[in-house]
Amino acid sequence: MTDKDNNDVIAPDGKVNPINTDYQVGQDNIALQIGPFGLDIHNRVFMISGLAIVAFVFLTLAFQNQVAPLFVDLRAWLTSSLDWFFLSAGNIFVLVCLGLILSPLGRVRIGGTKATPDFTYLGWFSMLFAAGMGIGLMFYGVSEPLSHFGTSFAGITVEDGVRTDWAPLGGAVGDAAAATNLGMAATIYHWGLHPWAIYAVLALGLAIFSFNKGLPLTVRSVFYPLLGERVWGWPGHVIDTLAVIATMFGLATSLGFGASQASAGLNYLFDIPLGTTTEIVLVILITGIATISVLAGLDAGVKRLSEINMALAALLLIFVIIVGPTLLIFSGFFTNLGAYFQNLPALAMPFEREDANFTQGWTAFYWAWWISWSPFVGMFIARVSRGRTVREFLVSVLLIPSTACVLWMTAFGGTAIHQFVADSYEAVVGADVPLQLFIMLDALPMAQITSFIGIILVVVFFVTSSDSGSLVIDTIASGGKVNSPKPQRVFWCGFEGLVAIALMLGGGLAALQAMAVSTGFPFAIVLMVSCVSLIKGLASEPR
Repeated sequence: MTDKDNNDVIAPDGKVNPINTDYQVGQDNIALQIGPFGLDIHNRVFMISGLAIVAFVFLTLAFQNQVAPLFVDLRAWLTSSLDWFFLSAGNIFVLVCLGLILSPLGRVRIGGTKATPDFTYLGWFSMLFAAGMGIGLMFYGVSEPLSHFGTSFAGITVEDGVRTDWAPLGGAVGDAAAATNLGMAATIYHWGLHPWAIYAVLALGLAIFSFNKGLPLTVRSVFYPLLGERVWGWPGHVIDTLAVIATMFGLATSLGFGASQASAGLNYLFDIPLGTTTEIVLVILITGIATISVLAGLDAGVKRLSEINMALAALLLIFVIIVGPTLLIFSGFFTNLGAYFQNLPALAMPFEREDANFTQGWTAFYWAWWISWSPFVGMFIARVSRGRTVREFLVSVLLIPSTACVLWMTAFGGTAIHQFVADSYEAVVGADVPLQLFIMLDALPMAQITSFIGIILVVVFFVTSSDSGSLVIDTIASGGKVNSPKPQRVFWCGFEGLVAIALMLGGGLAALQAMAVSTGFPFAIVLMVSCVSLIKGLASEPR
């Protein structure tokens, strides 16, 4: 493959087995100069995905009252009908990653046999973690362990002979210790190996086929071993278009969660009114900050913000560990890990489950959300992972963030459960989900300061997700160009905000979740097929 601009193909360092193709990066692109603004877009992927998103935003805003119940019904139908599919897909991704780690293919080096990493471990982990799950950890760090603990502790509610509240694996009625273990195991299941395996599979495919095979850094390239030259035609256009749309709605869902939590925190600290108006203003302001970061670029913008956020997150985590139930957190870390691995086979079983609220209301939504995020997080991880071996890459991407998630959930969720069980602090359980983090912090010293840091973390995680997501979507929509004109990156950054606002007006968090699930389903099929292509590509590489 050649590059007509000589700036979008990174030459490998050492031995590789490149794919010979006459395709040129940007050969199907339309290059325009509109005054001082330049554009360089893939005419089919950009136009189809852009017009589809524009039409969605327009129809959602024009028919808000009609679409709100539609979104609720859509999510309920998808999760109830396809929960087995999402659980099976998640298991497949974990098994593929573990198989590659243990196989000789783990010795393949991304970028060539002599390639060296572009970033230090600290910078690499910071960008990976901030882009991957930052907003989710802030939003669910307290609320999810509390929720699973509550349903497990209370057991299964029956009304007129019908079970209406299904605890994870049946629950542990009246046993606080057992309910805590089960609740934390269920939480870790949603934030541990499975979601990071989803990210790792696509990230590794993108990295290998770009840095080793010499193909464009775009999702269609992963499918070359299966599609051949047809990957540059309509099959490839469909794959990349699905990737753009899935990424857009996955990001919008996260931005909606971030806005609702930031709004709740501002109301709690400064009495700023709650409601959609405040959340929309937050989306607009933070999208503006993200736009500035996009213009600054990967190193100056995303990398710096990610490192700042990691420092703040570590500071807040250490504070909670020190002033909270310290011994309980440290012992709970290992206890929760043990409970996770003990219950993992049952939690991951896709068939004959009786905990429908858990598998449909939680797991199916989570897996669809992570899958819709996978083009964004996967491409972002791929761009910063050149020089790592496949084994180093997979072990790091699976274990390091998973361990950090376990510690985070143990510290924040475990502290909240302890406050409720040991101190009868019922306010933390009764609060709305976006507010539970701040209610938990309120029972600890320096509550005003730590709550304000929490708001800053939500905002900066919001920004890092938006700006890095814009870079990724723009790369896909420009045919694999990593140095496309900045105005089109600004365009996608602004559109992420518009989609989030449209969904918030058209049904709130239910609408955001519905679109994440609906776009995650078709892309899950794409992702599973990519596993076959990835293994074929790795098998041809020198080790």
